[in-house]
Amino acid sequence: MGNNEQKLNRGFGLTASLALVVGTIIGSGIFFKQGSVLESAGSTNAAMLAWIAGGLLTLASGISVAEIGSQMDKTGGIYIYIEKIYGKVWGFLAGWTQVVFYGPAMMGSIAAYFGILFVDLFGLSKSLAIPSAIIALSFVGLINSIPNRFSAGFQIITTTVKMLPIIALIIFGLFFGQHDAIGQTVAQVSQSDQGGFGVAVLATLFAYDGWVTLANISGEIKNPQKVLPKAIIFGILIVLVAYVGVSFGVYQSLPANTIVKLRQNTTLYMATNAFGIIGGRLLSIAVLISLLGTLNGKIVSFPRVLFAMANDGLFPFAKQFAKINMRSRTPNKSIWFMIFLGILMIVFTNPDRLTDIAIFTTFLFYILVFVGVFKLRKKDPFGEKRRFSMPLYPWIPIVAICGSLYVEISEIMHDLSGVIISMAIVAVGYPVYIFLSRRTNKE
Repeated sequence: MGNNEQKLNRGFGLTASLALVVGTIIGSGIFFKQGSVLESAGSTNAAMLAWIAGGLLTLASGISVAEIGSQMDKTGGIYIYIEKIYGKVWGFLAGWTQVVFYGPAMMGSIAAYFGILFVDLFGLSKSLAIPSAIIALSFVGLINSIPNRFSAGFQIITTTVKMLPIIALIIFGLFFGQHDAIGQTVAQVSQSDQGGFGVAVLATLFAYDGWVTLANISGEIKNPQKVLPKAIIFGILIVLVAYVGVSFGVYQSLPANTIVKLRQNTTLYMATNAFGIIGGRLLSIAVLISLLGTLNGKIVSFPRVLFAMANDGLFPFAKQFAKINMRSRTPNKSIWFMIFLGILMIVFTNPDRLTDIAIFTTFLFYILVFVGVFKLRKKDPFGEKRRFSMPLYPWIPIVAICGSLYVEISEIMHDLSGVIISMAIVAVGYPVYIFLSRRTNKE
């Protein structure tokens, strides 16, 4: 990496890093996935197990990345990990996918969803949904263009706010719920015949996604070798408890068939019943704040991959994207380029569909990272370079690999066209790499 790495401000301590993990994972999924998970699982018992299984698979993945991250403290995350383990080509393709495809699609999807909920909540014209999305994306971009203590503080505030309705839903369900959370069955599982425990687990895995974003900003974390593993592991554990707790509270409060019928409106209905119309509105506002926190996590994270690639000369106009704003000590050109791509996706595409398409390649690179645990262990069997060594090795990375393979197989079975498009976008990156690497070598 270049000297710019040293210019990044290490403004993320343990609290902010923990908030980044929790706040990025918890978006809207926990509030809107209850019905679909239960419908696929067929019973509250199976649905609860699905949330637990998804959380444990995510935890195994997080622990695996934490061990690698404790050995590599540079900004760039999976791009850096894969480059160091497998070489520049695979590292570039991992970074390319995040910068031009997955990252902008995630930003666009979250912002677009924010816009839809915002106009619905305040009774505005639906034509204002896209402008609202762009304003939200730009607002969070501005926060990230000033010293990163502000984006860190914003993450702490939004994460705290989003935890309040989660705690309220859990407490209400535990103490005031009038149904049995254990043992309820759904009268009719998904009519599409795509239901089942496996599909339910898959739905939860998407709700748990986002934990890896912390790895992208290692260069801005105080004492990353220690803080990154702690933040990832404890952050995922907090999310797991929150997800299982909310699910239990919902199942305790409403009949299973009602939850399936309500689908994405389940928690809003529960909050309105529990706390009145004001309570329902407050939950909606909390969801909007939650989405801003998730969006902040993405904008903090993905542009750092672009910055790291540019610092290595492996992106078009690398010299520009590798620059650090000297006042804020943030990679502003990288940030706003990716926001621009996100806006393009909001206006001209369906970014939510694009995130679904990108899942296959995203998990493909995850698998490479998890396999990398074994490669690094072989090179350093006594752990001289490791600041964090996972417990239960080798079973934890094996669980992470198996969980990711399950996602891959599910994607191939349910969305083959999306898999082909996703792989095509990755393939386009190869000639780009050849061109850039030749130009860099000439210079």
